[in-house]
Amino acid sequence: MKNNALVHLGLAILRIVPSVFMITHGYPKLLNLINGNTEFANPFGIGQAPTLFLTVIAEFLCPVLMIIGFKTRWAAIPTAFTMFVAAFVIHGADPFGTKEKALLFFVVFLVVFLLGPGKYSVDKR
Repeated sequence: MKNNALVHLGLAILRIVPSVFMITHGYPKLLNLINGNTEFANPFGIGQAPTLFLTVIAEFLCPVLMIIGFKTRWAAIPTAFTMFVAAFVIHGADPFGTKEKALLFFVVFLVVFLLGPGKYSVDKR
């Protein structure tokens, strides 16, 4: 790589900005979970409350971990998986424009998983 500092800055931006955006999706779900409103999709038949709980982990807790760069690759897996499910299961029959955001998030978090957090993180690799 020509400029290593720019690569690590790019990895930090790729990790942090989408994670902040993802938290805006996870925070309302966290509030619903805290308030006892567990009405949620149940695509795998494990129940609405467990599915909501797992989604809160993937859309709120894991992005927080990715922002600080702690266990980044592990944190990217649930988030990428959740976006994959959102795109291909929840919105599977919908037009492309409806599933486009979930697909973009999926690709970003897949890339974060593959490349890691970079040196501007708690993990510092």
